[in-house]
Amino acid sequence: MKPLIIIEKKSDIAFLTLNRPEKLNALNYATNDLLLELLDEIENDTSIRAIILTGAGESAFSAGGDIHEFTQSIKQGGDVAVREFVRRGQQMTSRIESFPKPIIVAVNGIAFGGGCEITEAAHLAVASEKAIFAKPEINIGIPPTFGGTQRLPRLAGRKRALELLLTGDRFSPERAYEMGLVNQVVPHEDLIPTAIQLANRILQHSPLATARIISAVTRGLNTTIGEGLEIEKEQFARMLHTDDIITGLDAWIERRKPVYSGR
Repeated sequence: MKPLIIIEKKSDIAFLTLNRPEKLNALNYATNDLLLELLDEIENDTSIRAIILTGAGESAFSAGGDIHEFTQSIKQGGDVAVREFVRRGQQMTSRIESFPKPIIVAVNGIAFGGGCEITEAAHLAVASEKAIFAKPEINIGIPPTFGGTQRLPRLAGRKRALELLLTGDRFSPERAYEMGLVNQVVPHEDLIPTAIQLANRILQHSPLATARIISAVTRGLNTTIGEGLEIEKEQFARMLHTDDIITGLDAWIERRKPVYSGR
């Protein structure tokens, strides 16, 4: 039986590939659960410092939730649908958003529904020129359920997000870039190399400082500026007794490249 997600490690980067290309990498419950398990393993693996997440095949990153599967949950009533479908998806995107190591999504094709919501939740995203995005849940009579009504307006602005959420229209990678959903749009053959280059630009820095920045941004984004500044101060304080902060300061003073230990 083929794995639902392929995991490969190259140097200090873990490559996760959603592996249901015959279903446009739709997120069935088992795939969702496996992704959470793999994230737990990667968080505890100090040899892995970044993740690149993409989809198998040439057509799709992910077409979103597995409609055939979650329809059965919906038909069993609200309690079952919320427990099996909504909470599961929201837990997954929240885990991605708050993950302490950088997650870069490489959008290689269709990113609809849950696939778009993973892109919204990820720290960074690179899109192929062949990518296509949509928030099509309204076409089947439901609102987004993996955080799309909350994260997209924060990225794109209320009116632009509502246009996409209320029409279900597809939109190009260039528009996704303009709205802040992705960081770059590149030729298809350059997608993974660009994601690797982006990861390597991050990995030259302290993994502890990286985690503190991710935490400060994620936790502070939806607070007042005063509350956010308190979070920023707290994250800085957590660095004060680490080797990495001394390494970075000494290297700057001595005009040399720092070599961080992650301690």
